Amino acid sequence: FLTSVSHLQQVKPMPEFSRPSLNRGERIALVHDWLTGMRGGERALEGLCQLYPDAELFTLLHHPGTVSPLLEKRQPNVSFVQQIPFSKRFYRHYLPIFPIAIEQFDFDQFDVIISTSHCVAKSIIKPGRARHLCYCFTPMRYAWDQFDVYFGVERIGSIANALARPVFRQLARWDASTASRVDRYIAISQHVAGRIERYYNRSAAVVYPPVDTDFFHPASTKPSQVALIVSALVPYKRIDLAIEACRLAQIPLHVVGVGPEMDRLRKLAGPEVRFFGNLNDEAVRQQYRQAEVFLLPGEEEFGIAPLEAQACGCPVIALNRGGAQETVVNEVTGVLVDESTPEAFASALRRVQISNFDKSAIRTHALRFSETHFLSNIRQSISDLLASPGAKAQ
Repeated sequence: FLTSVSHLQQVKPMPEFSRPSLNRGERIALVHDWLTGMRGGERALEGLCQLYPDAELFTLLHHPGTVSPLLEKRQPNVSFVQQIPFSKRFYRHYLPIFPIAIEQFDFDQFDVIISTSHCVAKSIIKPGRARHLCYCFTPMRYAWDQFDVYFGVERIGSIANALARPVFRQLARWDASTASRVDRYIAISQHVAGRIERYYNRSAAVVYPPVDTDFFHPASTKPSQVALIVSALVPYKRIDLAIEACRLAQIPLHVVGVGPEMDRLRKLAGPEVRFFGNLNDEAVRQQYRQAEVFLLPGEEEFGIAPLEAQACGCPVIALNRGGAQETVVNEVTGVLVDESTPEAFASALRRVQISNFDKSAIRTHALRFSETHFLSNIRQSISDLLASPGAKAQ
């Protein structure tokens, strides 16, 4: 259930922009699925907090100390999920009750609601006069086309699979039926916009999430012959494929991140694979600079980490599906691989080793996804919504 990068982001000032104008006395609420770590979604939420410093923040649960100071000081409103025993560690197991929890929030005093959603945040119940914009990271993948990746028989067993299947069918129906609660959708990529149209029958403009291209920049040192992954260790990321590809190509692999797949991946890995867990920003930047290549073996909705790597001048090998088709330029900033197999990725690794990618060209491409661009584009999207109250995407 984790998304985007898994390392802890340290807060820094974002570029200054004038705020989308509200009418006098209008109040705004920000809604996020959960706050349990700093990933790409939380970085986008930080940008919205800068645009609306007086907005109230709502989330299903918040683990204090796991997000940036900017988000911590918002003192977010939380749902009853926060009080469930062991929710800090096992909150993912409570997914079937998240729809109930998100619908308990009271937004009667708010005029504008902005949800940042990859699960249930988009399904809040708003008062009739309020306008609701959803910045959608993805329709919930585990309820739609990736159920078997998370809950297949080989992962949780036949009995648990049989019990989970009707629960997630119902969750998908609920997710689709609540899509109309949003007045306007903004997607993080064209790939996600397609998913929104397919599952919600709604159109969505695209605003790419922010990448800290000021902090992530190249160094003068020569990279080592090491492949790198910076990721939440969850099934759809296909870290297992990367481990096998690096074994075939005989190149060491560094893995930065944590997640429920950690124990399984450690068992698959040989001595040439090193697991670093969570690292701070400086250490992650050093990993990007030292790596010969960054690997993205799974299908991503967007992918912040590959762009952070490119901002540091590091080429990316990615599966030629999903968001990578928008963030990686084949043979310019990396290599797009058509087949989701260890052999295909091993072949791409060998190609990168004998290629001479231009660091400056790679970085120039990454600059298109800067925080400045994000704030400018999301501000315009919010202003468009405010200028046309009640208007819905067709």
